[in-house]
Amino acid sequence: MMSSTWRDEQHPSFLNFISCFLKENSFRSNIVPIAPDFIFNCGGLSVAFMFVTNWGGIDTASFFRKVQKLKEQFANFYVVITLPTKEQNDSLIYSYIKYGMQLGRPTFVPVRDLGMGFEKIVKIAHARGACKRQDALAKIKAEEKSVQAMEIYLQVVTSIPGVDSHDANVLNQTIGSIEAIAKSSKEYILETTDLSPTTAETITRFFRDPKFYLAPKIG
Repeated sequence: MMSSTWRDEQHPSFLNFISCFLKENSFRSNIVPIAPDFIFNCGGLSVAFMFVTNWGGIDTASFFRKVQKLKEQFANFYVVITLPTKEQNDSLIYSYIKYGMQLGRPTFVPVRDLGMGFEKIVKIAHARGACKRQDALAKIKAEEKSVQAMEIYLQVVTSIPGVDSHDANVLNQTIGSIEAIAKSSKEYILETTDLSPTTAETITRFFRDPKFYLAPKIG
């Protein structure tokens, strides 16, 4: 679960905590060509991380090659780097430009120390998972509204004498909204649907003749 940069740290109790947490909440991928340091599965969304705890001691060329490859493998990928000094921060910026990284792809997250880095990883993973769940809820609500709107549509259109659910669905697929149907001529309805001339005539009269649509309906 832990990269070599983690193993090199001399913080046994903190690393034990990390190991326990990761055992319950994250996993390593064995099916990708290059594995990141951590992958969190939050709400069905995979969020991958590289965690560099010793910027001054790495091969920058190899590091950025790995970053580029992981960026192609994961839609949600972050690079967390501990940069305790200004010199290390400047070095990262220089290397970032040198190796032609695209701003924001992936997102680099500089931190002061190991603890802050791990905290950032957990917060980012949790936030992305929360966003994923909100998106799912929003889609469900949109689908519910769509179903409700269709039910109302069918109720209105089938209230026209002689128009059944099949006719209403045909009108929805070919002409569209109730407003569009109301503006359509008899000729246009006949051209775009398989409705009978009598039904097309009834529909146009329904939306144009107040005496017709205000008349009491029988049956």
